[in-house]
Amino acid sequence: MASSWVGQWRSSAWVVSTCLLVALLTCTLRCSECVTLSNIILILTDDQDVEMGGMTPMKKTKELIGDAGVTFSNAVSFTATPLCCPSRSSIITGKYPHNHLVRNNSISGNCSSTAWQKEAEPFAFPVYLNKMSYQTFYGGKYLNQYGSKDAGGVDHVPPGWDQWHALVGNSKYYNYTLSVNGKEEKHGDNYEKDYLTDLVLNRSLHFLEERSPNHPFFMMLCPPSPHSPWTAAPQYQQSFSDVKAPRNGSFNMPGKDKHWLLRQPANPMPNSSIEYLDNAYRRRWQTLLSVDDMVEQLIKKLDSIKELNNTYIFYTSDHGYHTGQFSLPIDKRQLYEFDIRIPLLVRGPGIKPKQTLQSPVLNIDLSMTILDIAGANLSTVNMDGQSFLPQMAPWLRNGTERPFFLVEYTGEGHSSEDPSCPKLGPGLAECFPDCVCEDAFNNTYACVRVLKDANLQYCEFADNESFVEVYNLTSDPHELENIVKKVDPALLQIMNQRLIKLQSCTGDSCRNIK
Repeated sequence: MASSWVGQWRSSAWVVSTCLLVALLTCTLRCSECVTLSNIILILTDDQDVEMGGMTPMKKTKELIGDAGVTFSNAVSFTATPLCCPSRSSIITGKYPHNHLVRNNSISGNCSSTAWQKEAEPFAFPVYLNKMSYQTFYGGKYLNQYGSKDAGGVDHVPPGWDQWHALVGNSKYYNYTLSVNGKEEKHGDNYEKDYLTDLVLNRSLHFLEERSPNHPFFMMLCPPSPHSPWTAAPQYQQSFSDVKAPRNGSFNMPGKDKHWLLRQPANPMPNSSIEYLDNAYRRRWQTLLSVDDMVEQLIKKLDSIKELNNTYIFYTSDHGYHTGQFSLPIDKRQLYEFDIRIPLLVRGPGIKPKQTLQSPVLNIDLSMTILDIAGANLSTVNMDGQSFLPQMAPWLRNGTERPFFLVEYTGEGHSSEDPSCPKLGPGLAECFPDCVCEDAFNNTYACVRVLKDANLQYCEFADNESFVEVYNLTSDPHELENIVKKVDPALLQIMNQRLIKLQSCTGDSCRNIK
């Protein structure tokens, strides 16, 4: 009897152990699948500010992404450089401009050059995702020179993308060319077939329908809005008819004590300039309404295919914008908050709703955060940014905040005099007929932006004056007064040493500067 009982006990124990092992393996597999199957979407607009009210038209986006997840305060989300191609290159590579070497929007400035394609694109974050079995889709504007003859034409498809629907050249809404998986596709001016924001949405929805449900997906959607030429969809062309650019802060103020480029605009601005920038401001908002619709339709689709709760959605812009600040009509490129702050909203698994975070975030952090979500080993990734998943969901990850960071820009100019402004001589660019120029060769600067323990901006220009600008944004949030001659010289020395270290940093050293 005893022998029989022992045998039964051993048999029962074996069954229980086997069941526990199966349950453990099943749980482990399911948990692994939870990580592996997290989908990711990055929506990147073009020239959308946050300081000048650029998120005001985005009611659906703020509700469906921001209220459902986290909104980074407009005081803490920044671009590493306030110009399209260098900024987008920073997003794609996770690197500061001094490391990815894209200086401006031209081929000679390394924008989508053959050198960039050989040296940077193979190490961009979509390549990592693709190797991790992510299905990848790109739609919309890529880099300003993409698809040009000197950049390899439409045949060139960057590595890491399964579906490639990229705009050739700079932002347009109609009458553009796409590279569709390396094949040229021309578009006209029919709203239903050609309006680029809607086309990007429709092709992304088709991708969601055709994808394999057995693998996660990553989509990067890059509509042209609100970049010029500010062509709104027909149903929105009368919207915001009474809206004008904000008149507060540094609007129509003189650029005294600033770099010479900011001292040359006429002040006050002529009425013609104000009318022009007000019109641009309204039309920018009009174009954004189609992006707001895009977000709504995309989330409805994710919900209908039961992927919404399993998908991280990021919404941001490549840089900010100005409309009349310091009497500059319209553009970006400047070191001030209106040009370097960007919107950032994120929702996804593990992110609690209706959060507003004050943690400083740079656009070079997007790639590391996306790879962190995907489960990549970040120690093997050579990028300057850091994941901000710990700030959004501290119960998922531990992490640290950076106390300060770098903003850098390389100015552009023409070797000959600008016809709009011959009296200022050569070396200028982006000039308006009333001789206000938005850029110059020596509008080249590097800044340390401090947010922890102080709220400071320290910038050095690469010019023959070695010009320096310093702002205390606690007492002077609109950067009206350059206090370089008023602050303690010891502080200037500290900031200068930080700047030297940041300008030469790479990878880990960019995250560990004290």
